[in-house]
Amino acid sequence: MAPERESTRERTPAGATAAPRSRARLDQPRPPRRRILPEWDPEAFGRLSEKIARFLGTGRFIVWMTVVIIAWVLWNVAAPRHLRFDEYPFIFLTLMLSLQASYAAPLILLAQNRQDDRDRVNLEQDRKQNERSIADTEYLTREVAALRMGLGEVATRDWIRSELQDVVKELEERRRHDGHVVFPAERAERSPGRDADDR
Repeated sequence: MAPERESTRERTPAGATAAPRSRARLDQPRPPRRRILPEWDPEAFGRLSEKIARFLGTGRFIVWMTVVIIAWVLWNVAAPRHLRFDEYPFIFLTLMLSLQASYAAPLILLAQNRQDDRDRVNLEQDRKQNERSIADTEYLTREVAALRMGLGEVATRDWIRSELQDVVKELEERRRHDGHVVFPAERAERSPGRDADDR
């Protein structure tokens, strides 16, 4: 047991001026650091910006914004003076519209950047798919060419028919000369000297 305790104990540097080193454990995650700025999930923020950008690009948003502006102007023109909150030049309305535009533009740009990233990934996948399809097509073309070359050496039905017709014609010619069918094996048995001369 004593050797195990010694092996698990961390070694400290020897010497008078040596300070103990703290080793970072690689098998454990680092403790979270304190941050001054708040943290947020970029994906959740991106999804929210896309939803807002989609809403800003609809006719419903334009109708609602028009209704709000008309109600704002009518209220500040027709309401009693002590209930008006934005007098005739409508400076507060201008400020609100500028604020809305200043937030809408970056949100729309962020949504467009996310869409560009998705399009880039889709184009890359389409390019890889096209390369695979071209490679498969070239392989199949080579295989079909090899099959055609191989079929050129294979006996076809028409070739076999023509060969059989030639054999039948030859047998019919032999029948005309001898009166009966004579196969080469029978001819060899009947006239061995003639076969020897043929050879």
